[in-house]
Amino acid sequence: MRKAANDINRCVACGVCALQCPRGAISICKGCYAVVDIATCVGCGLCAGACPTGSMSIQDTLTPLRDIQEERTEDAAR
Repeated sequence: MRKAANDINRCVACGVCALQCPRGAISICKGCYAVVDIATCVGCGLCAGACPTGSMSIQDTLTPLRDIQEERTEDAAR
């Protein structure tokens, strides 16, 4: 099953993703980054399409989010 995931290193907490989510599955944590409630997310992709920084994406839930974030962090360091 596919779900939304947020790269907190790229997120600017603008809230656009949360406004686009038809299920209300996204909230802004401490004004710093978006958090996805994967139990509520249906993987529609509206958040990813609306994200101005590209931090929101739709991922296969079988891939642990921490692995995705570590991979992106390593890519950014190169």
